[in-house]
Amino acid sequence: MNLIDGKALAADIREQVKREITELGLHPKLGVLLVGDDPSSHIYVNLKEKAAKEAGIETDIRRLLADTSDEELKNIIEDWNDDEKVDAILIQIPLPAGHDTDALIATMDPRKDVDGFHPQNLAAINSGQSEIFPPVHESILHLIAATGVDLRNAKALIISNSDIFADPLTRLLSRAGSTVDRVRPDDFVNEDGKEADVIVIAIGRAGFLKSNAIKPGACVIDVGTNRPPNGKVVGDVDAESVKDLPGWLSPVPGGVGPLTVALLLQNTVKLAKKNKGGSNFQFPIYNLQ
Repeated sequence: MNLIDGKALAADIREQVKREITELGLHPKLGVLLVGDDPSSHIYVNLKEKAAKEAGIETDIRRLLADTSDEELKNIIEDWNDDEKVDAILIQIPLPAGHDTDALIATMDPRKDVDGFHPQNLAAINSGQSEIFPPVHESILHLIAATGVDLRNAKALIISNSDIFADPLTRLLSRAGSTVDRVRPDDFVNEDGKEADVIVIAIGRAGFLKSNAIKPGACVIDVGTNRPPNGKVVGDVDAESVKDLPGWLSPVPGGVGPLTVALLLQNTVKLAKKNKGGSNFQFPIYNLQ
């Protein structure tokens, strides 16, 4: 399969973000809440911190123990809500067991929700009124758009156990004109994949999707990040199995990951502009209705 270069797309966006911050004289600030010791979450936050610094975005990163109470976490979020210098807030998920993720997300001022997961922002996505998309979902749209694959009248399949991931993506792909089905990995059969023009997989199972479950010419977006015993990061798609299949694949690493970080920075700048009275941003590239 042809590989979609997420790193190149991300580099372009990060350069645009850096240029816009400089030209407009912005001083964006991003608050990040990181709870617990999940290695992947710490890696992701470190990458976001480094990218933000390079772009000229200030960060306030709170690294807290897993047993930090939700009350204390809400107090931090509310402080950021009230701080005019903080333009955007990110809660790194998944949170450790025992925390009420939905309640913490709902505590955020929706105008500072950089991930677009606040209930008001999810409702805006569903109604077609959103100006901010979740970065991981927008990265998927970017990657598909880069291939030239037309989402209008396409059959799209989402393989995922996560409602917070699959539900907004279903709405976005539907708005782009696709017929969207969703299947959980334990219910997936090869024929499901072979009927799809676009497959998005995010399940955390290394090499789950193989060539015998993909239609030739399909566009496959791999959101999975797995680290098998050999230590090499791989996705949910068996890259070796599909390499000779016609079509498109977002690689792991180098696909969704770097693009998601770049779009997080872009969202931070959008929120900084909007909260300070700047113009709204439009999304013509995706042909969303």
